[in-house]
Amino acid sequence: MSSERLIYLPLGGAGEIGMNAYVYGYGAQDAERLIVVDLGVTFPDMDGTPGVDLILPDIAWLAERRDQIDGIFITHAHEDHVGAVAHTYDRLGAPIYARPFTANIARRKMDEAGHDEEAVRVVAKWPDQVEAGPFRLGFLPMSHSIPESAALIIDTPDGRVIHTGDFKLDPTPVVGEPFDPDLWAEVSKSGVKALICDSTNVFSPAPGRSEMSVGPEIEKLVSEAEGMVVATTFASNVARLKTLAEAGQAAGRSICLLGRAMRRMIEAAVETGVLKDFPSVVGPEDAKHIPRENLMLLVTGSQGERRAASAQLANGKYMGLELKEGDLFLFSSKTIPGNEKGVIRIINQLSEKGVDVVDDSSGLYHVSGHANRPDLERLQDIVNPQIVVPMHGEHRHLREHVKLAHSKGRAGVLAVNGMMIDLSGNAPKVAGYVETGRTYIDGSVQIGALDGIVRDRIRMALNGHIVLTLILDEEDEPLGEPWCEVTGLAETGNSNTPLVDVLEEDLSQFLGRADGKTLRDDDTLTEALRRIARKTAQDEIGKKPEVTVVIGRMQ
Repeated sequence: MSSERLIYLPLGGAGEIGMNAYVYGYGAQDAERLIVVDLGVTFPDMDGTPGVDLILPDIAWLAERRDQIDGIFITHAHEDHVGAVAHTYDRLGAPIYARPFTANIARRKMDEAGHDEEAVRVVAKWPDQVEAGPFRLGFLPMSHSIPESAALIIDTPDGRVIHTGDFKLDPTPVVGEPFDPDLWAEVSKSGVKALICDSTNVFSPAPGRSEMSVGPEIEKLVSEAEGMVVATTFASNVARLKTLAEAGQAAGRSICLLGRAMRRMIEAAVETGVLKDFPSVVGPEDAKHIPRENLMLLVTGSQGERRAASAQLANGKYMGLELKEGDLFLFSSKTIPGNEKGVIRIINQLSEKGVDVVDDSSGLYHVSGHANRPDLERLQDIVNPQIVVPMHGEHRHLREHVKLAHSKGRAGVLAVNGMMIDLSGNAPKVAGYVETGRTYIDGSVQIGALDGIVRDRIRMALNGHIVLTLILDEEDEPLGEPWCEVTGLAETGNSNTPLVDVLEEDLSQFLGRADGKTLRDDDTLTEALRRIARKTAQDEIGKKPEVTVVIGRMQ
């Protein structure tokens, strides 16, 4: 029996939607040659990660095996698949492979981070293949909500694996390649050991709709609008942006793009040749002088992001442009779970201005970029893999997808982040577990989830903060009274006296009673002062704040 094995290991994206990072390996145990498929990010929220800029997968396991990595392969240019490439490059150092559009986005990220753009290598679509250690990989075109998405055909000494990336079965995607069932059947006819498959819409019972289907509905809506029209969608959905712009053009409106991410995606699509015949656009300065009924804005911020163009317009003016009563605002997008509050806030702000808001509750103005349950069944039937391994989904999605595979008579395995699966032989089996987690981009530095920084920030936000300062003289006696500065706390408590005065009085009384041993030991003194300050705050205002004690000693 061979001592070499084929492994699959998700480090992100399995058991969650976002932050995709998948590892494949082949070789002797603990000495496998490795490839990485996708290195993405997820986004913070004020409840769990206040102040954090981005969340990345913890790649410690990979970094320890840096010399074993033969390549990083990016399926498409969504942030949850490419966003961590530049942030992790120093620690991994492996060449990065992507199709032209995705490579364009990845190279910009590398350049902004001060890395060599040439580390990102452009690869043509299938049948071209790249050799990476014991693997041969090819990018098989697949329709999705961003140009040049691809599945990866991964040929290994133990058989062919297909990693779908994010996909839908769209015969008319507007921009990018349509789904080609004959090509998929061709690459699968020699046998596929494992299909590693997108699970996002496994609970959606109807077949997915084509991107082409939203065009007529959007065109009708825009043509009937009387005031200015503003539409938002995902900046990366170049096909939708083209559909929206063409609808505006057909209605005799000038098109203006607002938002750096949107302009960047359009530029990348034009530069790489995937976007042709996009309607001409005007800048914000020119847009200000165009009659409202002749103007259409395409703006960022479909998920309620506070700094995006949608939120800025909802708050007031943006780039000299302003929404008024009778204007139309279209959300040509689905609200991602967790973003509802931000979107509803914008909708209400727009409503207060008298703006008519149209969202996707009707299903007319947006289609998903992911395959629904019947589409997953269809792809399984075309590929006919020996094993189905669900990925890109929450635990409930993965579990349901395994059930779907079993219902079709195929082996399925539920692999969440950190679970290493041995795909060798005829049945998948768990080969071990790897510690996984998250790291944070916080300002200009990268921090660990367990470093305590975010935890302390949450505690301060919930409980407030006291800075307590005490000076001791050469005899270890208090030099004057202790003083306190409070942040995020009520100024006056139950005694109707300023909280600071009560704190300082209680601390002074303690110091007057403290013995020399306590006053000489900084650790003991710090803990005692912290305990008293927290108890006083609890008695006065019902909160136990975080307390920072500063002790100065005269020499």
